[in-house]
Amino acid sequence: MPEAVSPRIAVVDFGMGNLHSVTQACAQAGLDAAVTTSPAAVVAADAVVLPGVGAFGDAMAALKARGLDDALRHVAASGTPLVGICLGMQLLMTESREFGRFQGLDIVTGEVAWLEPSVVAGRAQKVPQVNWNRLHRFGSAGADTWAGTVLDGLPDGVSMYFLHSLYVRPADPRVVIATTGYGTTEFCSALQCGNVFACQCHPERSGSAGLEVYRNLARRLHRARARKEDVPHAGTASQ
Repeated sequence: MPEAVSPRIAVVDFGMGNLHSVTQACAQAGLDAAVTTSPAAVVAADAVVLPGVGAFGDAMAALKARGLDDALRHVAASGTPLVGICLGMQLLMTESREFGRFQGLDIVTGEVAWLEPSVVAGRAQKVPQVNWNRLHRFGSAGADTWAGTVLDGLPDGVSMYFLHSLYVRPADPRVVIATTGYGTTEFCSALQCGNVFACQCHPERSGSAGLEVYRNLARRLHRARARKEDVPHAGTASQ
C-alpha cells in the first residue's frame, strides 16, 4: 500500500509573519507546510495559513506587491481551507483604521478596531494585550458552535496566547464562534465563514491546546481527501 501523502499547507510569507512557529506546529500535526511568496503555490495548496504581526497597511501593501491578495481571494472563493492568525485574521476583513484608513482583503465583511485601555477592579488593562486569555463559545445557548471547526473538541474557556492591539468586528455576528474579554471589551477572537477560519490568538504559541487547532485542520484535510478518493471515476461502471 502506498504511503499516505501529507496535506500540503502554504504558509503565506509577506515579510511580516511568525513563520517558523507556524511551520513547526504544522509539522507536529502531520502537515507538510511550506513557506511561500508564490501566488501559484498558494492557489495550489490543500490549505493556506495566513499568519502575521505588524501594521495592517504595511501588510496589505506587501500582499499586493507580491500578488498574494488576489491569490488569497481565489482560495477563499474556491472552498480551500484558509486560516488567518492574528494580523492574518484582521487582513481578511473589509477595512482597518490602524494609523489611517486601509482596505483589507474583504473576504469577511467587517472592520478592525482598536482595543481601548481600561481599568478593571483597580488594575490597568494595557494595550497591547500580551498574555494568555480565554476563548468562550459564542452562539446559540447550549449549541456546540465549535463542532466541525478547527476548535472542535477544545473546552469552552480554553486558554490561548494573545499579542495584539486591535480586534475584528464582523458585520455578520453569525460568523463569530468565540469571544474573549479584555478589560471592558468583549471581542471576536475566532470566526468561521464557510471554508475560512480565523483567530486573534496564536495557536502555534499556545501549547497542546493550540496544537489541537492544527491537528483538527489535518483531520479535516484527511477526511476531505478520503471522500474524494471514494468518488468513482467518471465512466466507471458499477459492479
